[in-house]
Order: sequence, then C-alpha cells, then structure tokens
Amino acid sequence: MARRRGILRTHIQAQREAERQSLAQQRLLTLLQTQAARASAQAQKAYEQAQHADQKERARLYTESRIAHISLLNEQLDRDVTRLSNLLSEAILIDSFINLQTLKQVPERPVFNPGHLGVVETPPLPSMPPDLSGIQKFIPGAKEKHAQEIAKAQESYRVQVAAHTAREAARQRSLAEARAMFERQVAEAHQRVEVQHAEIDDFQRELSAGSPSAIVDYFTMVLASSTYPDSFPQHAKLAYVPESKQLVIEYDLPSFEVIPEVGSYKYVKTKDEVTQTARPLTQRKTLYSSVVAQVTLRSLHELFKADRMGQVDIIVFNGYVAGTDKGTGRPIRTCLVTVRASRDTFTQLNLSKVDPLACLNALNASVSKSPAELAPVRPVLEFNMVDPRFIEETDVLSGLDQRPNLMDLTPSEFESLITHGSVIFEGV
Repeated sequence: MARRRGILRTHIQAQREAERQSLAQQRLLTLLQTQAARASAQAQKAYEQAQHADQKERARLYTESRIAHISLLNEQLDRDVTRLSNLLSEAILIDSFINLQTLKQVPERPVFNPGHLGVVETPPLPSMPPDLSGIQKFIPGAKEKHAQEIAKAQESYRVQVAAHTAREAARQRSLAEARAMFERQVAEAHQRVEVQHAEIDDFQRELSAGSPSAIVDYFTMVLASSTYPDSFPQHAKLAYVPESKQLVIEYDLPSFEVIPEVGSYKYVKTKDEVTQTARPLTQRKTLYSSVVAQVTLRSLHELFKADRMGQVDIIVFNGYVAGTDKGTGRPIRTCLVTVRASRDTFTQLNLSKVDPLACLNALNASVSKSPAELAPVRPVLEFNMVDPRFIEETDVLSGLDQRPNLMDLTPSEFESLITHGSVIFEGV
C-alpha cells in the first residue's frame, strides 16, 4: 500500500512538474507571441506612417511642381506682353545698317587627315631556322632537312615581302587619291567662297551705283533682319522709284490673335485644375493698336537708319493684315495703317519718348480706328506684284489717279517713271 502511494505520489509529482513545465512553456510562448505581436504591430504602424509620409511628400512635390509650372506660364505670358509693348523701344538702339562685306564667308583652311592611310605598315622580317649544332651535323639527313627548312623560310619571307609591297603600294595609291579628293574639295570650297565674294562685291557696286533692284534687295534684307516674335508674319513687298528716291512698302502685320486672350493662370489645389483669367478685351484692343503703330514706326526707323548712302528720301508704308470678311466668310487683306514719311521729318523724331499712335498722327498717317475689327483705311499708294520683265507701260499702281497722290506725281508722270525703270520686288 505504502509502495503504491509512493508510486502514485511520484506519478502525481511528475504530472504536476510536466504541467508546470507546460504552463511555463505556454507562458513563454505567449510572452514571445506578445512581443512578436507588438513588434509586428509596431513595424506595421511604422510602415503605414512611412507610406503616409511618402504619399504626403509626393503630394507636396506634385503641388509644388504644378505651382511652379503655373508661375512659369504667367512669367512667359508677362514676358510676351511686355515684348509686345516694347517692339519699338527694343529696336531703337539696334543699328539696322547691313555691312555687306561682313556677309562674306571666311574660307576654311582644313588640314588633311589621312587617318589609317597615313600609317606605314612595318615590313616583315625573315625568320630562319637556327644553325645546326656540332652534334646535329653528324645526324644522317639532318643537313638536307635543315636546308629544306631554310628554303621554306626563305620562300615564306619572299611571299610576305611581296604581299607587304602590294599592300604598301595600294595604301600609297589610296593615300594619293584621298589627298587629291581633299585638295579638290578644298579648291571647290574656295571657289564657292570666291564666287560668293564676287556676288557681294557686285551687289555692293550696284547698290553704290543706285541700281533699283539692288536697293530693293538691300532694304528687303533690312526688314528680314528685324527680329519679331514668332507669331509675326514678316512678309513684305517693296517698290523703288529711283527718280524721286521713294521706297514703297506693303507690309504684313500680325493679326489681333497675337495679343494673348489669357490674363493670368491659377492653380486650384483642391480640384487639381488650372484656371484662366481672361484679359480684358479693351486692354487687348489697346495693345493691338499699339503693336500696329510700333511696327510701322519701327520699320520706318530701321529703313532710314540702314540707308547710310542716302538712297531713299521718302518711304511710303502700308500695313496690311490678313483676316476673314464676316459678311462673306472669305479671306481678305485689310490696310490698317498707311503713312508717307520723309527722311528729314522722320529723323527729327525722338522715338524713345514718343507715344506710337500720337507719333503717327504727327506724321499725318491714316490709322484704322478699330484695328481689331479690321476697320480699313485707304492706302496713300498701292501696287500689285508684277514681274520686273513686264514693267514697261503697265499701270502697275492701278487707281493712282483716283487716290490722294502724296508722292507729288501725276499718273502720266508716274507712267514715265515706270518706263524709265521703276522696280517692284517681293521680299521676305
């Protein structure tokens, strides 16, 4: 009985010890699980925070980029409007005179580079078998074999020398051909430069002699050299009357659309949208009228300033704009400004201080009362494009007798001028 009780007690103790160990393991496992859970939760939270922070950073950078882009758009808009307001002032300090001699191309003086053709190949060297030693000489057949090897080496060397000589000859031929082609190209380039120099010298002589075609060409170059915004057409027709030293210009003006409709841009963050503020129509019309006046005065200024030889005493400027007839829907060209200015009168102006429209009024110009609506004015002088070969007694400036003749010429007088060689030329 006592033994059974001891066994039972031992069993119970072992069972309890096992339970204690199991509970301890469970507690340890629970503790570890709790720590892992906390660590997992912390890691998950840290990840979510980092992700949220990253999203916030991306959102912040995106907003900044949008705002910066809008700032750039507004800056470009302001710059465009400022330039439109300063078309005349930006040209006053620029010397529009074209020194034809500076247009001469400078001949290049290239150096011939033969490349790989200039590399001389190293000639081959003979490779002979070594002489027989004293003992080798007494081996039967050794001398005959050695002699055969020498003969074979000599033949190989001869073949290599022949091949090298052929390659060298081919290289020298190719080198000579390349050099000849180079010299031919250099000579052709120099000849083209000489021809260009001769053309410029001829142009200079004709211009100095008062050739009407040369004068028209020169002043066409002057107008073409004037830098305007890309949206400006910069197309002109020129005619020159040598007897009265008058230059007549039909110049294409920019349309009303050159004035930006947008007043400013704004970014709405809550909607992630870009909104526009319209530029007031009255402001656009005022600026467009100023642009028309500025282009007119600027062209007159550039032409008179470029005329250092005094080839022109009077300039007639007609400014046209392409548009659409609202009544017919057909394209039309409307004259918005017309002026006849003499050198003496125009050079007395201080263009840095004038109001463009007031200045044109002082020059007795006719300016459209509403350029934006294409309200026309009657040109003081018109001409149609005519091939110079057919300018004889043709009434080139049709309708001259029905228009105010500010050139002080009667139709018969002007026909006489045409007969004596007036020139009409289409420029840029």
